[in-house]
Amino acid sequence: MGWEALEQWGNDVARREPLSGGVVNEVWSVRVNGQYAVARLGARSDADLAWETDLLRRLDRQGLTVPVPVATTDGRLFAEGLVVMSYVEGEPPETAADWRRVADTLRRLHRLTQGWPQRPGWRSSTDLLHAETGTKIDLGAMPPEGVARCRAAWARLTGHQTCVVHSDPTPGNIRMTADRVGIIDWDEAHVDAADFDLLLPHNAADLSDAAHDIAAQAFAAWDAARCWGHEFAIEQLAEVRAV
Repeated sequence: MGWEALEQWGNDVARREPLSGGVVNEVWSVRVNGQYAVARLGARSDADLAWETDLLRRLDRQGLTVPVPVATTDGRLFAEGLVVMSYVEGEPPETAADWRRVADTLRRLHRLTQGWPQRPGWRSSTDLLHAETGTKIDLGAMPPEGVARCRAAWARLTGHQTCVVHSDPTPGNIRMTADRVGIIDWDEAHVDAADFDLLLPHNAADLSDAAHDIAAQAFAAWDAARCWGHEFAIEQLAEVRAV
């Protein structure tokens, strides 16, 4: 259906301007009943979007600052691949103190979501020690030596805390004010080792040298597998030590 699905949010709706949203989704600022919001159109399944919208609603109820899904006129949280969410005000982090606040917020996310079910169709890094595919990852497309390196990096996460990870806590996805830290763009969120969220500027999560190395190697392997077929993936795989 495409953007025509926006009509399911009522008569007083309109697209305003495109926002950065990567190559997978189209993201626009929209007006819904006089309020500024953000709409994302993609090809995710209903089960995938149900997982994400349920997560965001629950995190909002727990006091985290996240985009809150705006329901259609008949009460649905998404329609035909389209999700409309509240706009989160704020600026990206700049200082080491800002990033420590981000680290504290991410650790609160991790505490709140221990035992959370996996996003439908996704695999965690340690799942991929034995599985070949999961969402954007197809290890069968990679050279065997590269797969061995990735799996060796992920094996070091065995036994680590698992929970929902945002998976992309970069400055563009953080919205800070004086009294809160907001996190936007949950399109890559899934259940995995908490380490994936803690590779922050200034080592704001205060990881030991060993813990930082484990996280950095695992994340480079994840990016290599997730983006295989692009030059970026080759660069990331080069960061993963040979076994």
